[in-house]
Parts: sequence; C-alpha cells; structure tokens
Amino acid sequence: MRSEYYIFIFILLLLVFTSGVVFPSFWNRTIVFLNDKLLWDLPLLPEKQFLLGLDLKGGVQLIYQADLTDIEDKRAAMMGLRDVIERRINLFGVTEPVVQIQGEDRLVVELPGVVNVQEAIQLIGETPYLEFLEQRSEEETKEILDKIKEVEEAQKKGEEITKIKGWELALQNPFFKPTNLTGRYLKKATLVFDQQTYKPEIRLKFNDEGAKLFEEITARNIKKRLAIFLDGYSIIDTNDDGVIDNQDLYAPVVQDKITGGTAVITGEMDVKTANLIVKRLNSGALPVKIGQPISQNTIGPSLGIISLKNSLRAGIYGFLIVAIFLIVVYRWPGFLASLALGIYVLLNLTLFKLIPVTLTLAGIGGFILSIGMAVDANILIFARMREEIKKGREIGQAIREGFKRAWPSIRDSNFNSLIVCLILFLIATSFVRGFAFTLALGIITSMFSAIFITRVFLQIFIGRWIEKVKWIL
Repeated sequence: MRSEYYIFIFILLLLVFTSGVVFPSFWNRTIVFLNDKLLWDLPLLPEKQFLLGLDLKGGVQLIYQADLTDIEDKRAAMMGLRDVIERRINLFGVTEPVVQIQGEDRLVVELPGVVNVQEAIQLIGETPYLEFLEQRSEEETKEILDKIKEVEEAQKKGEEITKIKGWELALQNPFFKPTNLTGRYLKKATLVFDQQTYKPEIRLKFNDEGAKLFEEITARNIKKRLAIFLDGYSIIDTNDDGVIDNQDLYAPVVQDKITGGTAVITGEMDVKTANLIVKRLNSGALPVKIGQPISQNTIGPSLGIISLKNSLRAGIYGFLIVAIFLIVVYRWPGFLASLALGIYVLLNLTLFKLIPVTLTLAGIGGFILSIGMAVDANILIFARMREEIKKGREIGQAIREGFKRAWPSIRDSNFNSLIVCLILFLIATSFVRGFAFTLALGIITSMFSAIFITRVFLQIFIGRWIEKVKWIL
C-alpha cells in the first residue's frame, strides 16, 4: 500500500505542475503575495500563451496556383515550392504559418494574426521566381526590336495591335531568351572571396539535373552573356537607385563550358551587393512560377474570439455533464473518476502548451471528444467492479479484478481509435489533421488517467470503511 501513497504524491506534484503551466497568472499572483509578505525572492512562472489557429486568432488564407507547364515531376516541384515559401514566411516571424499543397497545382498559405491581405502578400515577398536566360542572336534581337517599334507606332495611332502579324514578339525580351534552367535546380548560393584579389564572388551550386543543364547552356554560349533574372528582372541594382527593376541587368560573360554543377559569378561588386544577390538567389529559388493569389480569405479576430468562447463554453458544459453523470450513476467511484478527469484535462492543456499544439476549432473538438472516450474507460472499469462486488468479492479484490477485466476492452478500442487518428493525420488536410492530433493525444492521456490516476484514487480512498456504506458504490 505504501507504493500507492508515493504514486499519489507524484499525482499531486503533477497537478501542481500542470496547473502552473495552464494558469501561470494565478500562481504568479500567489508568488508575488508571498514575496511581499515573507520577503522571499521566488521567481515568477513564464506566462506562455496557447497557440491559436487561423479560425480562432483570425488571419489571412491565400491560395496560389502554380504553373506546372513542362514540369515532369509535378509532385516534387510542388513540395519544393511549399518548402521555399514556408522558409520565406518564417523569416518574417508569423506565428505558426501553415503552407500546404492542395490538389495537384495549388498552394494554400495560412497566416494567423495577419488581417491585411496586402500585408500578407507582401510577407510572402510576391513569391519571386529565379531563371537563367541566354543571349539572343543579333537577328532575333533585331526582329523583336523592330516588332516593338511597330507596335508602339500602332499604339500612338490608336490602332488595334492584335491585328499586327506576330505582335506577340513585342512582349518578349529582345536581348535574352529563357532556358530550362530555373531556380528549381539551384541547391544553394554562397558568398566567397577570390584568394588573390579578395574580391567578393558568388558561388552557385546546382543539383545533378541542373548541373547537366548548366553544362549544356554554357557550352553553347561561350563568349556570350548568361543573364540571371528574378521575377523577370535582373538581381542587381546596377543604376544604384535602391530599387531592383527592369532597368537593371546582370549578365556575366561565359568564358568556357562549366562542368561539375558549380558556377562562380564575378564582377565589380562590393560585399553588400554580393550579399544582396546571395540572399535573393536563396530566397527566390522557387521551383515553379506562381503569380498573384487566386483566392483571398480574411478571418477577423472578433469572429475567432467568439468561436473560441463558444468552444470553451461547450467544453466546460460537456465536462460538467460528464462529471454529474459519473457521480449520479457510480456515486463515490464516479466522484473520484471526475477528479481524475479534471487532472486529465489539465494534463492535456499542459501538453498543448509545451509541444506546442496550434489549436483550431477542429482541434478543440477532438480534445472534447477525447474527454468522452476517457469516461468510456472509467465506465468499463466501474461496471466490472460492480460485477465483482455482486459475486461477493472484497472491495480491494473487486477493484483489482475490475481493472484487470476491463483493460483488454479499453486497450483494443483505444488502439483502433489511434489507428484512425493516424490515417486522418497522414492523408487529410490541416483542418482534419488538427482534429486527429488532439484526439490522439487525448486518447493516450485518457488511458493514463483511467488506468493510473483513477486506480490510485480508488485504492487510497476506498477502504474497509466502505463496507458500512456500500450504497455509495
């Protein structure tokens, strides 16, 4: 029996710890009071807040559509796009952003706490697209320039430019044409220094497929320029106006065929400019093109607060109804189970803060559902206990047999539920994944609550005295 009391002390310490994590402000007020009255110097607890999702905190949801034309491995390209956008968003300190693939060619970006759509688009940086362009021949350049001049003259006269034969040529870059080498093949850009001149240089490292493309492109462009563009513009502010625009151009001359997948960009640039190029290359290495978002949804924080209050109210009512049911039907054991259920709730909320878990309406729904599953385990145990008492067993033996006989049913039902949660988490969208994760976490802690905490409470608070008042069982 001594071991049960040690476990009970552990449960009390667990209760103090979880309540300190969940309600730090209450404990901090107590600590401040003790420090003032007793001249102590106790440290305050860190007041960490729960992480709330887009539907509770408010924010912006953006949906982008990627251009997968001529992309063979579409899945890999979309996964690369997701990873790059996620890194870019995290640089701006947005709390718990969600970036996920929807369907074959769509990317969903959720930014909790951001209520301005244009601010959200700016945070993403308008999703720059990196590409390498090779120099056109003089004949091609002349043809496009002539077409541009012809279109401009037609516009001045107010004529319809689409009636001009080959008018689409005027929309193209007259000096450079696109290649298959884009940011999807760039692994990394780094700043290095020439060992002799100590001038800054930029080293580009491509993946295997990009290395092969780069070798082919440089082989056919020896003594010609190879331009590097980001979102259709050069990556260097050559006219020093503080803005990288279409007036800027960075196109180093290819001296020889480059093999090995590594290239070095040299030229008259200072460290600041080189760092700027490296930053834009790494941040802009998107595998596919995406333009402006095709869908914009804003969720106001007031709507989120209302939803949160309603969810908390539903959780409290649900917990009270469950506790009343346990006490009315199972009397004293039901009261002890209700206490264990309260510790279970605190333990779950503590895990939500420490992991941390981003709480959404669906996630809170999963947590509330897990409370009901925790009650299921207690009901199975108490039903088995009553059966053993009716057979004439002593109270202590009835408790042991009740847990022993109920455990296989509790184990199998919860294990099946965990399998369903795993499937939902792996294949569903983020909305359902939040539900699956909180439900699974609740199921695991509910088994701990029913088998460990409730059992200890019954062993300690049900003794020989219960024989005189068996009606409370």
